[in-house]
Amino acid sequence: MKAKNCLIFGGTGQIGRNLIRKLAKNNYKVTVITRNAHTKGNFIKTQANAGYIEVVEANPFDEDEIRPYFEKSDVCINLIGILFEKGKKNSFNNIHSNFPLLLSKLCHQNKIKQFIHLSALGIEKALNSKYAMSKLSGEKNIFNNFNKSLILRPSIVYSVDDNFSTTFMTLLNRLPFFPLYHSGKTKFSPIHCSDLTDTIYHVISNNIYSKIIECVGPEVFTFKEIIIKLLNLIGKKRILLPMPLPVAKMTARIFEIMPNPLLTRDQLKLLKYDNIVSGKYKTNSDIGVPSVRHFDEEVKKYCYMWREGGQFSTEKYNSEKNPDVNLS
Repeated sequence: MKAKNCLIFGGTGQIGRNLIRKLAKNNYKVTVITRNAHTKGNFIKTQANAGYIEVVEANPFDEDEIRPYFEKSDVCINLIGILFEKGKKNSFNNIHSNFPLLLSKLCHQNKIKQFIHLSALGIEKALNSKYAMSKLSGEKNIFNNFNKSLILRPSIVYSVDDNFSTTFMTLLNRLPFFPLYHSGKTKFSPIHCSDLTDTIYHVISNNIYSKIIECVGPEVFTFKEIIIKLLNLIGKKRILLPMPLPVAKMTARIFEIMPNPLLTRDQLKLLKYDNIVSGKYKTNSDIGVPSVRHFDEEVKKYCYMWREGGQFSTEKYNSEKNPDVNLS
C-alpha cells in the first residue's frame, strides 16, 4: 500500500515533533509548514532519514502560498493553537476559528482524504471563555466545510518538552508558596504526548473521520493533587494557598502585561471547569488506543532537573502525598 503524504501545520511544537518522528518511522512522507524554517526546520529534519521530511517556510495564513502543498497531500493535520492572545493576528478567533476554516476549505477543494484537527477538552462547558468559544467555532467551521474531518480533544498534554509540568516545577522550585485557583479542585486527565501521537497515528492509518474523539490519560487528578505530586517528585516543601477569586482576577490582570503570561483572566475562567471525559463522545480507549503512560512514572524520568543535586540527586522519588514534603 502506498504511504500517505501528510501535511502538518504546527509541526514544531512538542506534539508535532513527536508525531513527525512517528509518521516518518512508519514510512509516511511529511511536509511541515512553518514560518521559521531556519530556526526550527533543521531540528525537525533530524527526526527521520533523508527524503521523508520536507520543511517549507511559508505563511500558513496565506491561502495562495499554502495551496500548492494541498495538491500533493493525502492527509492534513492542524496542531496550531494558542493559550493567550497577542495582537490582532494572534487572536483566538483568528487562530482557532478562521484558520481551521481556511484549511477545511482547501481540504475540500483539493479532495484531501482526511483532515485531523487538534482542539481541546472541556470547551463545551466553558462558554464564558473566549478560548473555548473560538475552539468550538473552529470545530463547527471544519464540519460545515469538510465531512472527512476528525476532531481530537485532548486533556492537558505533558512531556519533557511541555509548558505544563516543566513550568509548574520551575515555579515550585522558586516560589515559597503556590496559589490554588478555584481551591485546586478542578479535575484533569493528563495525557502523555506519546500517547496522543499514538492516537493520531492510529486514526491516520485506519482512516477514521467524521467524529469527535476525547483524548485522555489513564488517571484523573485534581489540580491540587497534581501540584502535590510534582512537589514530592522534586523534593520540595511549599505552602499551597487557596486564592480568592477577586485576588486571582487581579493577579491575572497583572500577568497579562507579561510577554508570556503565567495566567490570564480567560484561563482563570477555564480553570473553573473539569478537563475530563464528558461521556458524550468516544475516547482514545474506545477506538483501541488506551493511554499506557502514567503521570508519575513519566514525570519521574525528567523531574531530576528540578531536584537538589540534579541528575546526581540521591533522594528517593516519591509522588505520593507526604506531609513531610508538602505543606497545605
